[in-house]
Amino acid sequence: MANTEEITGPVSQEDIEAAEKLKNEANEYFKKQDYNGAIELYTKAIEKNPNNAVFYANRSISNLRLENFGYALTDASKAIELDKAYTKAYYRRAAAHMSLGKYKLALKDFEYVTKVRPNDQDAKLKYNECNKIVKKIAFEKAISVDNMDMNIANSINLDAMTIEDDYNGPALEDGKVTLKFATDLMEHYRQQKKLHKKYAYKILIDVKAYLQTQPSLVDIKVADNQKFTVCGDIHGQYYDLLNIFALNGLPSETNPYLFNGDFVDRGSFSVECIFTLFSFKLLYPDHFFMSRGNHETIDMNRMYGFRGEVTAKYTSPMADLFTEVYNWLPLAHCINNRVLVMHGGLFSRDDVTLDDIRNVERNKQPPEEGIMCELLWSDPQPMLGRSPSKRGVGCQFGPDVTNAFLQRNNLDYIIRSHEVKNEGYELAHDGKCITVFSAPNYCDTMANLGAFITMNGKDLKPNFTTYEAVPHPYVKPMAYANSLFSILCQS
Repeated sequence: MANTEEITGPVSQEDIEAAEKLKNEANEYFKKQDYNGAIELYTKAIEKNPNNAVFYANRSISNLRLENFGYALTDASKAIELDKAYTKAYYRRAAAHMSLGKYKLALKDFEYVTKVRPNDQDAKLKYNECNKIVKKIAFEKAISVDNMDMNIANSINLDAMTIEDDYNGPALEDGKVTLKFATDLMEHYRQQKKLHKKYAYKILIDVKAYLQTQPSLVDIKVADNQKFTVCGDIHGQYYDLLNIFALNGLPSETNPYLFNGDFVDRGSFSVECIFTLFSFKLLYPDHFFMSRGNHETIDMNRMYGFRGEVTAKYTSPMADLFTEVYNWLPLAHCINNRVLVMHGGLFSRDDVTLDDIRNVERNKQPPEEGIMCELLWSDPQPMLGRSPSKRGVGCQFGPDVTNAFLQRNNLDYIIRSHEVKNEGYELAHDGKCITVFSAPNYCDTMANLGAFITMNGKDLKPNFTTYEAVPHPYVKPMAYANSLFSILCQS
């Protein structure tokens, strides 16, 4: 729900009481993790009484939970405008800034709280933690993995890594992924065991080398009688990934897949997900496809757990190598010249063509605007035209934008992911814009179904399979996330 501009002024006692009641109802929805329901009620409370900073701060944290960082930022700023001494609002705004990679702006909010509350030890702790992050990022930039002269993959000495005698896990055969390796790896991970670092590094080096040969827009040909499967976000939910393969069959040359970004972060089995997917990519390079999502980026990985998980399970240099690999993931795929698949959505410009996507120089962290950014971040909206993004990045696009893009590029429809849907999928824009989300009960809290799409090459008609979450070992989502960010987003 969009945040509207409220006109402040005198409010009757009756409206104040009604607003307080709505806020209390909203708090109950929030406790049940129904964040959309909570936002709706906080919005109604604001309509009754637009002068209460708490309502905005509460709506801000609800939007943070839904990754609506733009809305969360606006609400936190409004709460601060109404009550400059409201500490929690500064923390909300800091969390929104951190989500958007604006760490220095987050630090300013913490600094302000420490100045107005010099004896507040909690504020001091948060300021110090954020300051550490800012300094660490400055240091990382100085030796940056974005520095094109630096190549982590070339600096890895595989020959110096020995396989210990007691290692009894999956092994590459002559340095190659085989079907036996892939299936052994899945079972190994199911038992919560670790792949040897030598094999892990070899997979990353080989995947990077392959991805460097690929265009930013990959064309996929599917034969008339062949099945093709598109999956949405996985977000580190490894046991649900195994369930997809149980329901739909393992990837193979006769059972091709496209995974549409956000393989990692939030879920705490992201390492297991990404190495399983990369193994199939190496095994079936022409029948297994992977698009970059907005979470295959350094800022998201730093905040939402993947970088922490790789560092905990392996090393910090491996986390840097992942960043290098992710920079080469394709940004979109086109099936039989008729269906375009990208993680986020369409564009703030009317004149974008498939060739424009093909010509994007993708080997970098996504910019804050333009084609690459919007492919990873944009969302559809029901109303015509375009709106600023609820996420604070990319844009929101209406059915007219979708239709014009499809006509210009001779396409039938688009598939995108990027948003949790209760049924695991959603048809928007008269069925021309399909969202698919494959992480059921997202973050163990959302109670949504997961879904994947199957189609055949002849008519490309989308068929939807939905499924519930399966049990997984007791490791909480965000277990490896930045500790300061986790505190801000949970409190």
